[in-house]
Amino acid sequence: MAAPDITVELLNHYCDEYRNWGRWGDDDEIGTLNHITPEKIVESAGLVRQGKVFSLELPLDGNGPQTGAFGRVNPIHQMVATGTDHVEGAQDWPMGWGVADDTLFLFLQGGTQWDALAHIFYDGKMYNGFDARLVSSSGAEKNGIENQKTVVSRGVLLDIPQVRGVEYLQPGDGITGDDLDAACEHHGVEVGTGDIVLIRTGDMARRRELPGWDGFSAGDSPGLSLLAAPWLAEREVAAIATDTWGAEVRPNEIEGSFQPLHLVMVVSMGLFVGEIWYLDELAADCAEDGVYEFQLVAPPLVIPRAVGSPLNPQAIK
Repeated sequence: MAAPDITVELLNHYCDEYRNWGRWGDDDEIGTLNHITPEKIVESAGLVRQGKVFSLELPLDGNGPQTGAFGRVNPIHQMVATGTDHVEGAQDWPMGWGVADDTLFLFLQGGTQWDALAHIFYDGKMYNGFDARLVSSSGAEKNGIENQKTVVSRGVLLDIPQVRGVEYLQPGDGITGDDLDAACEHHGVEVGTGDIVLIRTGDMARRRELPGWDGFSAGDSPGLSLLAAPWLAEREVAAIATDTWGAEVRPNEIEGSFQPLHLVMVVSMGLFVGEIWYLDELAADCAEDGVYEFQLVAPPLVIPRAVGSPLNPQAIK
Protein backbone atom coordinates (compact mmCIF):
# COMPACT_ATOMS: atom_id res chain seq x y z
CA MET A 1 0.00 0.00 0.00
CA ALA A 2 1.34 3.42 -0.96
CA ALA A 3 2.07 5.84 1.83
CA PRO A 4 -0.53 8.60 2.19
CA ASP A 5 0.26 12.14 1.18
CA ILE A 6 1.52 14.23 4.08
CA THR A 7 -1.01 17.03 4.36
CA VAL A 8 -2.82 19.10 6.96
CA GLU A 9 -5.74 16.74 6.49
CA LEU A 10 -3.56 13.75 7.38
CA LEU A 11 -2.20 15.60 10.41
CA ASN A 12 -5.69 16.31 11.70
CA HIS A 13 -6.75 12.73 10.98
CA TYR A 14 -3.86 11.41 13.07
CA CYS A 15 -4.67 13.89 15.85
CA ASP A 16 -8.23 12.54 15.95
CA GLU A 17 -7.34 8.88 15.42
CA TYR A 18 -4.66 8.65 18.10
CA ARG A 19 -6.08 11.05 20.69
CA ASN A 20 -5.81 9.65 24.23
CA TRP A 21 -7.82 12.39 25.95
CA GLY A 22 -9.90 10.78 28.71
CA ARG A 23 -8.37 7.34 28.18
CA TRP A 24 -6.86 7.34 31.68
CA GLY A 25 -9.39 9.73 33.20
CA ASP A 26 -10.33 13.36 32.72
CA ASP A 27 -7.69 14.51 35.22
CA ASP A 28 -4.79 12.49 33.80
CA GLU A 29 -1.53 14.43 33.41
CA ILE A 30 1.00 11.70 32.50
CA GLY A 31 -0.34 10.41 29.20
CA THR A 32 1.44 7.42 27.72
CA LEU A 33 3.53 6.93 30.86
CA ASN A 34 0.40 5.13 32.06
CA HIS A 35 1.63 2.26 29.87
CA ILE A 36 4.50 1.68 32.32
CA THR A 37 3.10 -0.78 34.84
CA PRO A 38 4.84 -2.37 37.85
CA GLU A 39 5.15 -5.51 35.74
CA LYS A 40 6.91 -3.51 33.01
CA ILE A 41 9.41 -2.15 35.51
CA VAL A 42 10.13 -5.66 36.80
CA GLU A 43 10.63 -6.80 33.20
CA SER A 44 13.12 -4.00 32.63
CA ALA A 45 15.13 -5.01 35.69
CA GLY A 46 15.59 -8.46 34.15
CA LEU A 47 17.47 -6.88 31.24
CA VAL A 48 20.39 -5.95 33.49
CA ARG A 49 22.85 -8.79 32.84
CA GLN A 50 26.31 -7.26 32.33
CA GLY A 51 26.44 -4.38 34.80
CA LYS A 52 27.14 -1.83 32.05
CA VAL A 53 25.79 1.69 32.58
CA PHE A 54 25.66 4.39 29.91
CA SER A 55 24.90 8.03 30.64
CA LEU A 56 22.87 9.54 27.80
CA GLU A 57 23.28 13.18 28.87
CA LEU A 58 25.30 15.92 27.23
CA PRO A 59 27.47 17.95 29.62
CA LEU A 60 25.71 21.02 31.01
CA ASP A 61 28.25 23.61 29.89
CA GLY A 62 28.83 26.39 27.41
CA ASN A 63 29.75 23.94 24.65
CA GLY A 64 26.17 22.80 24.16
CA PRO A 65 24.06 23.05 21.01
CA GLN A 66 22.18 26.28 21.68
CA THR A 67 22.90 29.29 19.47
CA GLY A 68 20.19 31.71 20.57
CA ALA A 69 17.28 30.27 18.57
CA PHE A 70 14.03 30.94 20.46
CA GLY A 71 16.12 32.84 23.00
CA ARG A 72 17.76 29.68 24.32
CA VAL A 73 21.37 29.75 25.43
CA ASN A 74 23.73 27.11 26.78
CA PRO A 75 24.08 26.59 30.55
CA ILE A 76 26.03 29.22 32.48
CA HIS A 77 28.01 27.89 35.44
CA GLN A 78 29.19 30.43 38.01
CA MET A 79 31.33 30.03 41.12
CA VAL A 80 30.16 32.05 44.12
CA ALA A 81 32.75 30.78 46.62
CA THR A 82 36.16 29.34 45.74
CA GLY A 83 39.39 27.94 47.07
CA THR A 84 41.02 31.20 46.04
CA ASP A 85 38.61 33.04 48.35
CA HIS A 86 39.54 30.63 51.12
CA VAL A 87 43.31 30.96 50.73
CA GLU A 88 43.17 34.75 50.40
CA GLY A 89 41.25 35.06 53.66
CA ALA A 90 37.96 36.18 52.11
CA GLN A 91 35.96 33.54 53.99
CA ASP A 92 35.16 34.13 57.65
CA TRP A 93 34.89 30.52 58.80
CA PRO A 94 36.37 29.21 62.08
CA MET A 95 39.35 26.85 62.52
CA GLY A 96 40.68 27.05 58.97
CA TRP A 97 37.46 25.80 57.41
CA GLY A 98 36.72 26.77 53.78
CA VAL A 99 34.01 26.16 51.21
CA ALA A 100 33.34 26.22 47.48
CA ASP A 101 29.86 26.90 46.12
CA ASP A 102 28.36 27.50 42.70
CA THR A 103 25.23 28.16 40.64
CA LEU A 104 23.87 27.06 37.28
CA PHE A 105 21.59 29.03 34.97
CA LEU A 106 20.03 27.03 32.19
CA PHE A 107 17.08 26.67 29.88
CA LEU A 108 15.27 23.53 30.95
CA GLN A 109 15.13 22.36 27.33
CA GLY A 110 18.56 23.60 26.30
CA GLY A 111 20.30 20.21 26.50
CA THR A 112 19.36 16.59 27.12
CA GLN A 113 15.73 16.97 28.15
CA TRP A 114 12.16 15.75 28.37
CA ASP A 115 9.19 17.76 27.12
CA ALA A 116 6.38 18.06 29.64
CA LEU A 117 2.87 17.59 28.30
CA ALA A 118 2.33 21.31 28.95
CA HIS A 119 5.00 22.17 26.38
CA ILE A 120 2.89 22.09 23.20
CA PHE A 121 -0.58 23.45 22.36
CA TYR A 122 -2.91 22.99 19.39
CA ASP A 123 -5.80 25.38 18.82
CA GLY A 124 -5.79 26.54 22.43
CA LYS A 125 -5.60 23.08 24.01
CA MET A 126 -2.92 20.83 25.46
CA TYR A 127 -2.95 17.12 26.28
CA ASN A 128 -6.22 15.76 27.72
CA GLY A 129 -8.13 18.82 26.57
CA PHE A 130 -6.76 21.20 29.18
CA ASP A 131 -6.96 24.90 28.29
CA ALA A 132 -3.63 26.36 27.16
CA ARG A 133 -4.31 29.33 29.44
CA LEU A 134 -3.56 27.04 32.38
CA VAL A 135 0.09 27.59 31.48
CA SER A 136 0.76 31.16 32.60
CA SER A 137 3.67 33.26 33.83
CA SER A 138 3.52 31.29 37.09
CA GLY A 139 3.94 27.98 35.24
CA ALA A 140 1.75 25.05 34.27
CA GLU A 141 -1.28 24.36 36.44
CA LYS A 142 -1.83 21.17 34.43
CA ASN A 143 0.58 18.77 32.69
CA GLY A 144 3.69 20.14 34.43
CA ILE A 145 6.83 18.04 34.46
CA GLU A 146 6.47 17.23 38.17
CA ASN A 147 3.69 14.79 37.30
CA GLN A 148 6.14 12.64 35.33
CA LYS A 149 8.71 12.17 38.08
CA THR A 150 9.02 8.39 37.78
CA VAL A 151 10.30 7.08 34.44
CA VAL A 152 11.74 3.56 34.50
CA SER A 153 11.04 0.99 31.81
CA ARG A 154 12.44 -1.24 29.11
CA GLY A 155 14.47 0.82 26.69
CA VAL A 156 15.08 -0.11 23.06
CA LEU A 157 17.64 1.58 20.81
CA LEU A 158 16.86 1.81 17.10
CA ASP A 159 20.05 2.92 15.33
CA ILE A 160 18.80 4.00 11.91
CA PRO A 161 22.21 4.84 10.34
CA GLN A 162 23.52 1.42 11.38
CA VAL A 163 20.53 -0.22 9.69
CA ARG A 164 21.03 1.80 6.51
CA GLY A 165 24.79 1.24 6.44
CA VAL A 166 25.71 4.92 6.71
CA GLU A 167 27.47 7.02 9.35
CA TYR A 168 24.57 9.40 9.80
CA LEU A 169 21.29 10.47 8.24
CA GLN A 170 21.14 13.67 6.23
CA PRO A 171 19.03 16.72 7.10
CA GLY A 172 15.58 16.19 5.65
CA ASP A 173 15.75 12.38 5.94
CA GLY A 174 12.42 11.25 7.39
CA ILE A 175 11.99 8.09 9.46
CA THR A 176 8.69 6.29 8.87
CA GLY A 177 6.99 3.40 10.61
CA ASP A 178 8.42 1.09 7.96
CA ASP A 179 11.91 2.33 8.83
CA LEU A 180 11.28 1.63 12.52
CA ASP A 181 10.04 -1.87 11.66
CA ALA A 182 13.17 -2.47 9.58
CA ALA A 183 15.34 -1.37 12.49
CA CYS A 184 13.53 -3.72 14.88
CA GLU A 185 14.09 -6.61 12.49
CA HIS A 186 17.74 -5.68 11.95
CA HIS A 187 18.42 -5.42 15.68
CA GLY A 188 16.37 -8.48 16.64
CA VAL A 189 14.00 -6.62 18.96
CA GLU A 190 10.28 -6.02 19.26
CA VAL A 191 8.68 -2.85 20.57
CA GLY A 192 5.48 -2.97 22.59
CA THR A 193 3.38 -1.48 25.33
CA GLY A 194 5.29 0.58 27.87
CA ASP A 195 8.64 0.57 26.07
CA ILE A 196 10.78 3.69 25.71
CA VAL A 197 12.23 3.90 22.19
CA LEU A 198 15.53 5.70 21.61
CA ILE A 199 15.96 6.67 17.97
CA ARG A 200 19.48 7.46 16.82
CA THR A 201 20.03 9.43 13.59
CA GLY A 202 23.75 10.20 13.94
CA ASP A 203 22.98 13.91 13.61
CA MET A 204 24.58 14.81 16.94
CA ALA A 205 27.71 12.79 16.20
CA ARG A 206 28.13 14.55 12.85
CA ARG A 207 27.65 18.11 14.09
CA ARG A 208 28.90 18.21 17.66
CA GLU A 209 32.50 19.17 16.88
CA LEU A 210 31.66 21.62 14.09
CA PRO A 211 31.52 25.40 14.68
CA GLY A 212 28.16 26.29 16.19
CA TRP A 213 27.23 22.63 15.93
CA ASP A 214 26.61 23.36 12.20
CA GLY A 215 23.09 24.63 12.87
CA PHE A 216 21.99 21.67 15.00
CA SER A 217 19.71 23.82 17.15
CA ALA A 218 16.52 24.71 15.25
CA GLY A 219 18.10 23.86 11.90
CA ASP A 220 17.28 21.24 9.30
CA SER A 221 17.82 17.69 10.50
CA PRO A 222 16.85 14.08 10.05
CA GLY A 223 14.06 12.82 12.27
CA LEU A 224 10.70 11.16 12.59
CA SER A 225 8.23 11.59 9.75
CA LEU A 226 4.59 12.33 10.43
CA LEU A 227 4.08 8.87 8.91
CA ALA A 228 5.66 7.37 12.05
CA ALA A 229 2.66 8.43 14.17
CA PRO A 230 0.62 5.24 13.62
CA TRP A 231 3.62 3.09 14.58
CA LEU A 232 4.09 4.94 17.87
CA ALA A 233 0.41 4.84 18.73
CA GLU A 234 -0.29 1.25 17.76
CA ARG A 235 2.66 -0.08 19.75
CA GLU A 236 1.60 1.94 22.80
CA VAL A 237 5.13 3.13 23.54
CA ALA A 238 5.53 5.09 26.76
CA ALA A 239 8.07 7.58 25.41
CA ILE A 240 10.54 8.29 22.64
CA ALA A 241 13.84 10.16 22.64
CA THR A 242 16.23 11.13 19.86
CA ASP A 243 19.72 12.53 19.34
CA THR A 244 18.28 15.51 17.43
CA TRP A 245 17.16 18.98 18.48
CA GLY A 246 13.47 18.47 17.74
CA ALA A 247 12.77 14.72 17.26
CA GLU A 248 10.98 15.15 13.93
CA VAL A 249 12.36 15.69 10.45
CA ARG A 250 13.20 19.22 9.36
CA PRO A 251 12.37 20.95 7.05
CA ASN A 252 8.92 20.00 8.31
CA GLU A 253 6.93 17.94 5.88
CA ILE A 254 3.89 20.21 5.64
CA GLU A 255 4.58 23.56 4.03
CA GLY A 256 4.06 26.44 6.44
CA SER A 257 3.94 24.17 9.51
CA PHE A 258 6.15 23.97 12.57
CA GLN A 259 6.83 20.60 14.19
CA PRO A 260 3.48 19.05 13.16
CA LEU A 261 4.28 15.60 14.56
CA HIS A 262 4.50 17.16 18.04
CA LEU A 263 0.81 18.00 17.72
CA VAL A 264 0.04 14.30 17.37
CA MET A 265 2.61 12.98 19.83
CA VAL A 266 2.42 15.49 22.68
CA VAL A 267 -1.01 17.11 22.41
CA SER A 268 -3.16 14.23 21.16
CA MET A 269 -1.36 11.11 22.35
CA GLY A 270 0.19 12.52 25.51
CA LEU A 271 3.48 10.92 24.47
CA PHE A 272 6.55 11.75 26.54
CA VAL A 273 9.19 13.11 24.11
CA GLY A 274 12.93 13.49 24.78
CA GLU A 275 15.41 15.40 22.65
CA ILE A 276 19.16 16.09 22.45
CA TRP A 277 20.05 12.71 24.00
CA TYR A 278 23.62 11.44 23.65
CA LEU A 279 23.27 7.96 22.17
CA ASP A 280 26.64 7.30 20.52
CA GLU A 281 28.43 5.27 23.23
CA LEU A 282 25.33 3.19 23.85
CA ALA A 283 24.96 2.58 20.10
CA ALA A 284 28.58 1.44 19.79
CA ASP A 285 28.11 -1.04 22.62
CA CYS A 286 24.84 -2.34 21.20
CA ALA A 287 26.52 -2.91 17.84
CA GLU A 288 29.35 -4.76 19.54
CA ASP A 289 27.29 -7.20 21.61
CA GLY A 290 24.10 -7.23 19.51
CA VAL A 291 21.91 -6.34 22.51
CA TYR A 292 19.60 -3.43 21.78
CA GLU A 293 17.37 -3.62 24.85
CA PHE A 294 18.15 -2.51 28.40
CA GLN A 295 16.69 -1.00 31.51
CA LEU A 296 16.25 2.74 31.13
CA VAL A 297 16.11 4.94 34.22
CA ALA A 298 15.23 8.45 33.10
CA PRO A 299 13.23 10.59 35.55
CA PRO A 300 13.09 14.34 34.98
CA LEU A 301 13.91 16.76 37.76
CA VAL A 302 10.92 17.49 39.97
CA ILE A 303 10.32 21.13 39.04
CA PRO A 304 6.75 22.12 39.90
CA ARG A 305 4.87 23.78 37.02
CA ALA A 306 7.78 23.46 34.58
CA VAL A 307 7.14 22.56 30.94
CA GLY A 308 10.37 20.60 30.49
CA SER A 309 13.33 19.27 32.39
CA PRO A 310 16.96 18.31 31.97
CA LEU A 311 17.95 14.82 33.05
CA ASN A 312 20.81 12.33 33.13
CA PRO A 313 19.23 9.18 31.66
CA GLN A 314 20.91 5.87 32.42
CA ALA A 315 20.80 2.85 30.08
CA ILE A 316 21.71 -0.24 32.10
CA LYS A 317 22.62 -3.51 30.36
